[in-house]
Amino acid sequence: MASGEPSPGGGAARRPLHSAQAVDVASASNFRAFELLHLHLDLRAEFGPPGPGVGSRGLSGTAVLDLCCLEPEGAVELRLDSHPCLEVTAAALRRERPGSEEPPAEPVSFYTQPFSHYGQALCVSFPQPCSAAERLQVLLTYRVGEGPGVCWLAPEQTAGKRKPFVYTQGQAVLNRAFFPCFDTPAVKYKYSALIEVPDGFTAVMSASTWEKRGPNKFFFQMCQPIPSYLIALAIGDLVSAEVGPRLHEDDTLYILKISKPRLWSRVWAEPCLIDAAKEEYNGVIEEFLATGEKLFGPYVWGRYDLLFMPPSFPFGGMENPCLTFVTPCLLAGDRSLADVIIHEISHSWFGNLVTNANWGEFWLNEGFTMYAQRRISTILFGAAYTCLEAATGRALLRQHMDITGEENPLNKLRVKIEPGFEFDRWLNTPGWPPYLPDLSPGDSLMKPAEELAQLWAAEELDVKAIEAVAISPWKTYQLVYFLDKILQKSPLPPGNVKTLGETYPSISNARNAELRLRWGQIVLKNDHQEDFWKVKEFLHNQGKQKYTLPLYHAMMGGSEVAQTLAKETFASTASQLHSNVVNYVQQIVAPKGS
Repeated sequence: MASGEPSPGGGAARRPLHSAQAVDVASASNFRAFELLHLHLDLRAEFGPPGPGVGSRGLSGTAVLDLCCLEPEGAVELRLDSHPCLEVTAAALRRERPGSEEPPAEPVSFYTQPFSHYGQALCVSFPQPCSAAERLQVLLTYRVGEGPGVCWLAPEQTAGKRKPFVYTQGQAVLNRAFFPCFDTPAVKYKYSALIEVPDGFTAVMSASTWEKRGPNKFFFQMCQPIPSYLIALAIGDLVSAEVGPRLHEDDTLYILKISKPRLWSRVWAEPCLIDAAKEEYNGVIEEFLATGEKLFGPYVWGRYDLLFMPPSFPFGGMENPCLTFVTPCLLAGDRSLADVIIHEISHSWFGNLVTNANWGEFWLNEGFTMYAQRRISTILFGAAYTCLEAATGRALLRQHMDITGEENPLNKLRVKIEPGFEFDRWLNTPGWPPYLPDLSPGDSLMKPAEELAQLWAAEELDVKAIEAVAISPWKTYQLVYFLDKILQKSPLPPGNVKTLGETYPSISNARNAELRLRWGQIVLKNDHQEDFWKVKEFLHNQGKQKYTLPLYHAMMGGSEVAQTLAKETFASTASQLHSNVVNYVQQIVAPKGS
């Protein structure tokens, strides 16, 4: 039904959606000229050596796009987003013909055009213009090896260190380096995929159903329309464990049809991580989803899986539908970092179901997801805990702005992908937010931590007063908040950090990643060199951007010994890190022009 026409029931006319007119300057495609009805990928994964040449690692096969022309005057070409790392070797066109069920696909010409540093345009020419409302199918044969969208990990970059691993990361504009597409969040479509893998490997995707076809092939279908950036693939030495209600396979289609489906939840991970992952999140996911459904409506995907990524995965989580990718750093042993899981589940409603029209409005995805996360955590853990968690997030924001500068154009809600500044200080002015929410309901948890931190900042320690504060009952985020306050007061008087670590071995020797990050920052800020080895060990064991970059900033802002530690650690771990993280750390350790 066209915008502005009366509804069949005689109600008010539908208002046109903003996304129907929104411009996306990050896309080189003519996505307004066609409706993408369906995408099918048929790919084979090869784990060879890096680089070009026969036998090198790569994904090869075909992408099939089912399209409908939207141009009233017809169209003479299809323009898709692509990338120089993606080599298209053939293109074919299949057009509907009366009386023919499957007309033959005819070869057509294609060419590429430069666009930006993160992509190019792939232009497929039509021998005769397609007419308005005509259905057509474009078949592209291609191969992708090294590139920003497909991340290849050597065995030493995985937790098991036995087999290589490959995964895709589409957000924000990287899936154009995985398959040719309309790489804009304004376009949603269903997809299917047939993935062939080597012996001993398992493929998983962000799809609502999947099945194994023979010993080495996996077939996936996504029954809900999603934007290109949410199509995700991972291949490795993976096993799974159920962590939610068990469903018979016959129930899979059924749960997608009913309004309030039961949940089918499982975790995928390398074998060495699976027991910890199952124990950590058994029952937790179901509780979060039930809470989210009560607040925001039925859970639309029907099932929710987690993939615990190798330690070099640079993010806390990526909300790929039906299969969120998460860092193994979440396996703290006490469910204390479950807020990340709440956040990624919340993206099912905010981001995956309702999506920003372009990446300049990305704050809509993350802002409403944070709102949902804190609504859910308040119900599960109480208002005081939620305020405490928000306060620790505020401290991280303060550190980030201190490093990047408040006037950095990225430090605002609405980020213009191209120059041109607009109105509205809240959206468009960089710097510290003009309004901060009231976190005073968390004072019962925050004030004891603030008072204890003040005791440790004294020139002469009041041992009796310190010993009177029992921190063993404190929640993890209360300890995090305490360490944030210690860091703000650092450097402490000589000897205080050493005594602090000896007094609280549960902090200084913690395995929880959030505590390890703060302790590392504290020992670096205070040049407590006898604990520098803990910083090095932490950086060797994980590659999450949130933890890695602040520690390198702290090392390079510290003593000569700390700077040497940064350079030596980076030299020995660079091969384990994601390419983007390598580039960021390189700028910290050896900035251009230095």
